[in-house]
Amino acid sequence: MSAKHVYFFGGKAAEDTGLDAKGQKELLGGKGANLAEMCRIGIPVPPGFTITTEVCAAYYEQGKKIPEAAVPAIEEALKKVEAAFGGRKLGDPADPLLVSVRSGAALSMPGMMNTILNLGLTDASVEGLAKKTDNPRFAYDSYRRLIDMFGSTAMGCEHEKFEHEIHEMKAQKGAKLDTDLSADDLKELVKRYKAVYKKHVKDDFPQDPKKQLFLAVNAVFNSWNGNKAIEYRRIERITGLKGTAVNVQAMVFGNMGNSSGTGVAFTRDPNTGENVFYGDYLINAQGEDVVAGIRTPEPIAQLNDEMPKVYEQLVGIRSTLEKHYKEMQDIEFTVQDGVLYMLQTRSGKRTGTAAVRIAVEMAKEKLIDETTAVKRVAPDSLNHLLQPQLDPKSDIKAVAQGIAASPGGASGKVILTAEAAVEHAEKFPGEPILLVRKETSPEDVAGMDVAKGILTSTGGKASHAAVVARGWGKPCVVGCDEVKIDEAAQQITIAGHVVKVGEFVTINGTTGDVMIGKVPTIAPSMTADFATLMTWADRSRKIKIRTNADSPADSLKAREFGAEGIGLCRTEHMFFGKDRIAAFRRMILAEDDAAKTAARKEQGILSVFATGDYFATVEVEREIDFGGQKQTVKTVEPAITARERALAPLLGFQRADFIGIFEAMDGYPVTIRLLDPPLHEFLPQKDNVKGAEEVAKQIGVSVEQIFARVDELHEMNPMMGFRGCRLPLVFPEIGDMQVRAIIEAAIEVKKRGKSVLPEIMIPLVGVVEELSILKKRAIAVADACMKAAGVTVEYQIGTMIELPRACIAADKIAEEAEFFSFGTNDLTQMTFGFSRDDIKGFMPTYLKDKVLPIDPFQTIDFNGVGELMKIGIQKGRTSRTAKHGQHLKIGICGEHGGDPDSVVFCHKIGMDYVSCSPFRVPIARLAAAQAALGDTARDK
Repeated sequence: MSAKHVYFFGGKAAEDTGLDAKGQKELLGGKGANLAEMCRIGIPVPPGFTITTEVCAAYYEQGKKIPEAAVPAIEEALKKVEAAFGGRKLGDPADPLLVSVRSGAALSMPGMMNTILNLGLTDASVEGLAKKTDNPRFAYDSYRRLIDMFGSTAMGCEHEKFEHEIHEMKAQKGAKLDTDLSADDLKELVKRYKAVYKKHVKDDFPQDPKKQLFLAVNAVFNSWNGNKAIEYRRIERITGLKGTAVNVQAMVFGNMGNSSGTGVAFTRDPNTGENVFYGDYLINAQGEDVVAGIRTPEPIAQLNDEMPKVYEQLVGIRSTLEKHYKEMQDIEFTVQDGVLYMLQTRSGKRTGTAAVRIAVEMAKEKLIDETTAVKRVAPDSLNHLLQPQLDPKSDIKAVAQGIAASPGGASGKVILTAEAAVEHAEKFPGEPILLVRKETSPEDVAGMDVAKGILTSTGGKASHAAVVARGWGKPCVVGCDEVKIDEAAQQITIAGHVVKVGEFVTINGTTGDVMIGKVPTIAPSMTADFATLMTWADRSRKIKIRTNADSPADSLKAREFGAEGIGLCRTEHMFFGKDRIAAFRRMILAEDDAAKTAARKEQGILSVFATGDYFATVEVEREIDFGGQKQTVKTVEPAITARERALAPLLGFQRADFIGIFEAMDGYPVTIRLLDPPLHEFLPQKDNVKGAEEVAKQIGVSVEQIFARVDELHEMNPMMGFRGCRLPLVFPEIGDMQVRAIIEAAIEVKKRGKSVLPEIMIPLVGVVEELSILKKRAIAVADACMKAAGVTVEYQIGTMIELPRACIAADKIAEEAEFFSFGTNDLTQMTFGFSRDDIKGFMPTYLKDKVLPIDPFQTIDFNGVGELMKIGIQKGRTSRTAKHGQHLKIGICGEHGGDPDSVVFCHKIGMDYVSCSPFRVPIARLAAAQAALGDTARDK
C-alpha cells in the first residue's frame, strides 16, 4: 500500500500521482482519475478528493475498518475542499458545505455500488442552508434525499420505506410530482423520514457531519462486495481489482429552482454511434432524478432553448473531452443558478452497432488509428450486429429469465414437440414457431430447424439446444426453470402464467428474458463500417478462423462472415429429415448375420462401401434343416448385409451434402467429423411410446424391437460410453460409408474444376491403436474410390482431442494424425468430471463463492484444461516433426472457439485456427486480431 491514501482535486489543479491522471485508474478508480484529469485540462469541476482503491483493500484486510493512517489524510483533504469552495465548512449551521460520496472502481460498474448525496445536512445546517439560499424548499428537499440515501445505503433501511412516505404525502396533498410539494410539505416529510430511520436503524439520524462522512465512506467500501456488484463483476468477468475508490466532492445543486438543473449525456449516440450530442436533462432536479424515472427528462438539444449559454459551454466541453480522451464519453453535469459544473466523464457504454461505427469514424477523423479502432470494440458486442434484436420500443415486460444461450430475439407460437413443429411448418408455412422443450436431443433437430427460436426448461450454455441454436444463428434461452411443460394439457406455465399451444411467447437470447406475447424484431444489417473494421482486424490477426457448419447453407453464411474453412462438420446432423432418419434407424436396428460376417472376413471383404462393389457375392456356409436332418451347405449370396443395405441411401445423401459444402468453401479446408454421438440418441426413448409407434410403422419393425435396442444401447453416461471412434471399430460399415461419401464428393467437386481439401476427423481417440486401425481402413476406402474414378484428391486424416489421455499420449497419436482438433466441450467435461447438462445445480454456487473464477463451459479453464491442451500441442508437434518432418496443424472446434477470451488463449498457445458457429465468426476474427495486437477491449 502506497504512503499516500487521499488525492485532492479542484480548480485547475489535481495532486500529482506520479503519472498523468488518465493512467491512474487502478489507484484512483475511473471516476477519480477522470475528475482529476478534467481539473487538469481546465474543465469546471467542484473540488473534492479521492480515497484510493488501496485503502479499500486495506479496509477489508482490517476487518472492515478504515486504516488509521487514512483518517487524518481524509480530514486534511476535507479542509482543502472547504478552502477551495469559498471557505464553507462541512455542517456549518450558517453556510454549510455539502458533499457527495460516490464509488469509482478502475473499470466502470454503473449503478452497482453506493452513492450518497447532500451529506453534511443536519437539523441545524438545513436551517442555515434555507436562509443562505433563501430557498427553504430546496434545503428540505436536499435533507429528505440525504436521509433516504444515507439510511438505505449506509444503514440498511429499505429505500421503499421512505418511498412509501413520499407517496403518502403526495396523495394527501394531491401532488402529481415531487416538485409539486411545498417547502412546508418537505419539512414535514423530513420528520417522517427521520421517524422511519429511527424505527428501522434503532437510532436517531446522525447530527455529526463527520460521523455521516465516515459512515458513508464505509458504505461505499461495503458496496464493493454487495451482491449486485459481485454478480456484475462475474458477468463482465472483471477480476484482479483491489476494490473501489471513494470520491468525496463538494455538492452543487440542480434543484435550486428554474435556473438550475442536471443531466446525463453522451458525446455520440450510444445506440447508433451517430456523431450527435445525445442525452437528457431536468430543470430543478438532482442527478438521480434523471436516471430513476421519477420524472420524464427532456432531450439535451432542448437545453439550448432554456439555457443557451450553458448549452454552448456544454457543447464545447463535449468536443474538448472527446479530443482529449479520443473516445466517446458519458458525462454528468449540474447547473446551479446558471453556472455549469461537470461531475463525471467516462467511456460511454454502447451497443455493438454503435461501437463499430464510433471506432471506424474516429479513425477516419484521425482521433485514433486503425489499430486502436480494432482494439476498442469488444468482440462479444458484435452480437448486436449479427442477430435480429427485439424492438426496444415494445412495452411487453419479461416474466421469467433463463440462461442466454444464443443471441437475438424471437417471437413464435408455442409448440411442444419437434414433430408437431414440423407439421405446423408444413401446414402453415411462414408462421413463426417457438419450440419449447424440457431439453432437446438430436431427435429434435428437424423441429429446431423450422423454429424461429428455442426455449428449454433445463440445460446450460453447452447443452444440445444451445450448441445447435448457436450454430444456426437461432435465438435460444435454456435452463428457464420457471417454464413448466404439460404436453397432456397442451400448455406451458411461465412463472404462473398459463400459455396454450399456438399462443405467442417471445425470448431474448441475448439477455435470457422470456416474455408472453409477440414482440417485433429488428433485422440486423451489415454496415460498411462493420466491413471496414473487419478488414482492419484481418490485417492484424495471425490465427485463422473457421466455422462449425453441417450444411451448404451454413457454409455459405459462414463464408459471408469471413470463415476460412470448416473446422467441424458434424455428420450426425445430416441424418435427420424424414427420408434420412428412417434409413439410419433401420441401420441401428439391423441384426448381424453371423454366417455372412464370418464368410466375408474369410474372403477379405471389408464392406461393400470399402470396395465399392455393391453387387459382390460371397460364399456362405449355412446349416439347413431338412425334415429334422441338419446339413451344412454352401450358398452364394449378395455380400451386402442388412446394416449396409440400410446405410446405402445415406451414402447418396451425405455425398450430395459434402459436394454442396465443398463447393461453398471453394478450396478452403473442410474438417468432417465421423459419426460421434451414441446410437440410442437416434431412437425414440422409452417414455415416448407414441414416437416409437410412429417409427415402428415407418421402418417396419415392432415397438418391442425398438425398445429392446434402446435398452441394449442405453448408457448411464453416454459422454463416456459407446460413441466416437468406438462406433466404426464395432460397426465398420458406418465409417466406410462416410469416408466413401467424403472422397466421392471431393472427386466430383474436383472434376468440376474446383479446389477441395477434405480433412477426415476421427473423434474420441484415446489410444493410438484406435486411430491406426481406422486410418488404415479409411485410406483403403479412399484409394478404392480414387482408383475407380481415375482421379486423385488430396485429403488428410486426423483426430479430435477430447480426452485427457489423448493430451498426455499426444506424441504417440501424432505419429498417425495429420492434424489435431481440440473438442473442448468434452475435454472440459472429462477433465472436471462435470456433466455439462447437469451443472446448473452447483455452478452458480461455484461462481458466487469463487470456487471457479468462470464457467469452464463458457471460457476455457486455462489452468487445468488449458494445461492439458499445452501438453497435447507440445508433445504432438514435437513427435510429428521428429517422425515425419511435418508441422502438425492444430485447431479448436468446441464451443469455446467463439469465446473471445478463449480465442486469445488459443492464439497464445500457438494454435493454427479456431472454429466456431457461423454467427460468431466475426467475433472470433476480432478477438484474434486483438490477441495479436496484445490488447483487448476488456483491458480498457
